[in-house]
Amino acid sequence: MAQIDFDGRVAVVTGAGGGLGRQHALLFADRGAKVVVNDLGGSRDGSGGGSEMADQVVAEIIDAGGEAVANYDGVHTWDGGERIIQTALDAFGRIDVVVNNAGILRDVSFAKLDEQQLDLVIKVHLYGAFHVTRAAWPHFREQAYGRVINTTSGSGLYGNFGQSNYSAAKLGLVGLTRTLAHEGAKYDINVNAIAPVAKSRMTEDVMPQQFLDRIEPEYVSPLVAYLASEACSQSGQIYAVGGGYMARVAIVEGEGITFDDVPDVDEIADRVDELNRLGDGAAEFDHGVMEQSTRIAQALGVSFE
Repeated sequence: MAQIDFDGRVAVVTGAGGGLGRQHALLFADRGAKVVVNDLGGSRDGSGGGSEMADQVVAEIIDAGGEAVANYDGVHTWDGGERIIQTALDAFGRIDVVVNNAGILRDVSFAKLDEQQLDLVIKVHLYGAFHVTRAAWPHFREQAYGRVINTTSGSGLYGNFGQSNYSAAKLGLVGLTRTLAHEGAKYDINVNAIAPVAKSRMTEDVMPQQFLDRIEPEYVSPLVAYLASEACSQSGQIYAVGGGYMARVAIVEGEGITFDDVPDVDEIADRVDELNRLGDGAAEFDHGVMEQSTRIAQALGVSFE
């Protein structure tokens, strides 16, 4: 079995100062990639900033014999995305992999949501992926090669109370992933998305400790590395991943119902059970991301209580 490596490749990982992003960056470097460690250095809600978080990860990589540089730009602006990719070009002369991992939380019920809580969350998660990927895209096309991994969430796929802003941004990333997979196909640009469940400052106070102890970030990064590799031929896919559990996620459509003529509202009501039927084997998480997390916990044999 050939070993996957990234010799000669350059990877940008956003939000790489801690948690999942840090682990992604360390694994890329360990496998031979030159890495741009991007992190604004802010808090979980996006406030503040600083260089320490990114610098620490760069130091870890260099101390282990790898190559890395830091970047402190925010992904939430168009110029920030341009500067992140320019850092890769200036330091290493090319860009091959983009991992859109940067994120913040500003959780609040929809009834209490204000403009600022909506605006920055959408800009960091959804606009951020647009900004960084768009800056890399011409280089991917020119060299006829590129890999993009977007970070969606079970909250986006299945919903979660108090996260309308975050969930909308995360599901938007699925649409971006699917479209870029089409547009990048003839240039060998593969674009996929992961929905990770992992211990981080984003999850440490919302999940049971026993479950958190089983879902360290190290379990997620190998899938990211595979999706970022030359060996990966998949594109436009979504994968749930955490704690050693991995599953492809698909948007499904049922068999449906048909009418020969314009249907009456009452006719639809009479056949609503048929309309809602998806077929055998479909896994639905009607009650949101916590229902999905419980399923993952069951697959791992740990408690989610």
